[in-house]
Amino acid sequence: MALSPQYKNIRIIIAGGGTGGHIFPAIAVAQAIQKIQPDAAILFVGALGKMEMEKIPQAGYEIIGITIAGFNRTNLLKNVSLPWKLLKSYFQVKAIIKKFKPNAVFGVGGYSSFPVLKQSQTKSIPTFIHESNAFAGKANQWLGADATQIFTGTKGMESFFPAEKILVTGNPVRQNIINTSYSKNNAVLHFGLMPNKKTVLIVGGSLGASSINKAIQSNLAAFLEANLQLIWQTGKPNAGHFCALSTCSRGSSNT
Repeated sequence: MALSPQYKNIRIIIAGGGTGGHIFPAIAVAQAIQKIQPDAAILFVGALGKMEMEKIPQAGYEIIGITIAGFNRTNLLKNVSLPWKLLKSYFQVKAIIKKFKPNAVFGVGGYSSFPVLKQSQTKSIPTFIHESNAFAGKANQWLGADATQIFTGTKGMESFFPAEKILVTGNPVRQNIINTSYSKNNAVLHFGLMPNKKTVLIVGGSLGASSINKAIQSNLAAFLEANLQLIWQTGKPNAGHFCALSTCSRGSSNT
């Protein structure tokens, strides 16, 4: 598809992350943009030390990390440095925008998206948001009023965003998933499962869900008694602990 002249020399910042639910749709969007316009320049911005700093380079894209953190509700003492981090991230984002000169900024949620999109909005740079969840995250809610367009994975998001800005698109899917030709037999071999045994897939999100992990841990014997085999996605932070308990041979896949 050839783009009209006003869409040439595209430079886009994609901001956000923290979980796979934000990161992988962002990668899918970047892939879709480059499929339409191969020469588009795309720069990711995320939070230092978070999952995006590993997953985005693995997908072949450049990412810059900023010193930003979310509000810690469980340990208030950890919020002492939050004002400093917010201030520092403001100047980091300002320098990134000045140097990269984006035509548009795309946010996928997570606290690292907020300073990038907010500053872009103050500079009248078009900003776009994608909300993959049925309950919108705080960063996207705060940014929605001034966004150019808001893409959502589900209908009925008018309670979170201005109705006239919403476009229901569903959630973006990466090319490597679309082009995958794996069969059930491939999966059985990959995970070392028994082909004639019923399999239960347990998913708690890319970082894992503590309540789900603890429930499965407490009832592993029941699965064995029922002659079931498990694919248990614990989340990478918990993989070592729960694998030790359940004698699994692979860590969690954050895909």
